[in-house]
Amino acid sequence: MKLTTRGHYSVKALLDLSLQPTSDPASVRAIAQRQDIPAPYLEKLLIEMRRAGLVNAVRGAQGGYQLARPMAQISLGQILEAVGEDIEPLPHFTPDREGVGDWVTFTLWRRLHQKLKEALYSITLEDLYFDARSWQASQGEEVSFMI
Repeated sequence: MKLTTRGHYSVKALLDLSLQPTSDPASVRAIAQRQDIPAPYLEKLLIEMRRAGLVNAVRGAQGGYQLARPMAQISLGQILEAVGEDIEPLPHFTPDREGVGDWVTFTLWRRLHQKLKEALYSITLEDLYFDARSWQASQGEEVSFMI
């Protein structure tokens, strides 16, 4: 599985929201600037994540986006799925009935995929948040967060 720019930016955006000192909504422009993401592209990703129930959009002059649920209830797999990331390996591969090697390889990749999928859905935004905070603490000072 390869994490595309789409998936990477989506995770960065939600992690950015989780790291803000208040639960006030953050504007697309502010997130884009902090994370060095093109704002129009980020807006599209946030709309997709809103549709998936991961973020809420708040209208108005002080509006923006905020997490729709606690960090512990948002998994990396949900984030990637929300923006259309394909985590399916070999989606159209069907092994040859006569080729034992094909079946062994196919079975191996299917098992590896299952483990990867389990990992993606078990790692939460909260896990990433604590990893980010630990990294910041190891720097010895408050730093601007960027992944």
